[in-house]
Amino acid sequence: MSDTALAPESSAPAFGITESAAKRIAWVLDQDENKGMMLRISVSGGGCSGFQYGFTFDDAKGDADLVLRRDGATVLIDEVSLDLLKGSQIDYVEDMIGASFQITNPQAKSTCGCGNSFSV
Repeated sequence: MSDTALAPESSAPAFGITESAAKRIAWVLDQDENKGMMLRISVSGGGCSGFQYGFTFDDAKGDADLVLRRDGATVLIDEVSLDLLKGSQIDYVEDMIGASFQITNPQAKSTCGCGNSFSV
C-alpha cells in the first residue's frame, strides 16, 4: 500500500508515513484500549516556536479529513492542519535516548529543541 497521499490536483505528496512509523502506529492501534481507533495528527497554535504537533486517537473521520493507510496504520489529518503539513513525513525513531514519532516538515522555518513545535 502507498505510504503517501497526493495533494489534490498535484503530484507532490501531501503527507508521508515511513514503514517504521506505520508499524508502530499499527501496533499502538492494535492494543485493546485502542481497537477501532485511528491516529489523528493535527497542528495547533502554541509551543515554543508558534505551532505545535498534536497526536490523538479518534474513532470518527471528519468530512474534510485526509485519510492515510499503510501497513495496518490509519492516520487522519484535518484540512487546516494539512496546509501546515504539506510535504511532511512522520517517522518512528528509536535511539539510545528513547523512542518517538518525529515529523519532518519542509515548511518549518525553525523548530524547537524537542521537535514538537515549529514556525513557518
